[in-house]
Amino acid sequence: MKIYTSFEEIDNDLKLVKLERDIAWEELKLLKNEYKEDLQPLNWVSTALKLTGKYGFIALLRQWLFKR
Repeated sequence: MKIYTSFEEIDNDLKLVKLERDIAWEELKLLKNEYKEDLQPLNWVSTALKLTGKYGFIALLRQWLFKR
């Protein structure tokens, strides 16, 4: 436990804690917006198309290589 010798030290620590809390709050709001964007259906479709294209190409490549 910290022992304060003046009201100025207390005020400085209170300001520091308030700033840290405000920064944490803004980070939480940013994360919320990022998750909201990630959960949109359009992002799901683009991710699914990328995966389908990737695995489809691999399947075609395997079929072409092992057919010979």
